[in-house]
Amino acid sequence: MKLIRIRICSVLGLLVLLAGSVVAQEDSKVQWYSIEEVQELVKKEPRKIYIDMFTDWCGWCKVMDKKTFTDKDVAEQLNTNFYAVKFDAEGREEVKFKDQTFKFVAQGSRGYHELAATLMQGKMSYPTSVFLDEKLNLISPLPGYYPPEKLDPILEFIGEDHYKTTDYEKFLSTKETTNN
Repeated sequence: MKLIRIRICSVLGLLVLLAGSVVAQEDSKVQWYSIEEVQELVKKEPRKIYIDMFTDWCGWCKVMDKKTFTDKDVAEQLNTNFYAVKFDAEGREEVKFKDQTFKFVAQGSRGYHELAATLMQGKMSYPTSVFLDEKLNLISPLPGYYPPEKLDPILEFIGEDHYKTTDYEKFLSTKETTNN
């Protein structure tokens, strides 16, 4: 009887721990929107847009999904200062963006989406983080994988409009001085 109680208490304790970790993971989720949804949302509540340009074969895109976008600080920045969009740069669906229709362009066994090519300024590299202002104008595409500790200050720099008045290196040095 005593052994059964110990097992029940152990199982209950484990369930409590697992439930706590699930809740913690829920807190670190980015709210993702479609490109169509974002165009409507900015009309009601203007925010900048962050677009994660990915492909299904991109290994570093998957690492960003697992490590960067699950980070608490990154998720908080994206959910507070941006509308976040995941966009398959090889997606085959037509997309309307700023009253223009963008399509998939077949190229060999793959291809690319015209919207991805436009926002990435023709430099098709994955992953690429694309930033748009509140009026859907391109701020900048940033190609490459960014771990949480590198993406978080970029999100702050753009999300809080520091990019309008200072360069990124100066922003980082000021931030480091303030944190020390």
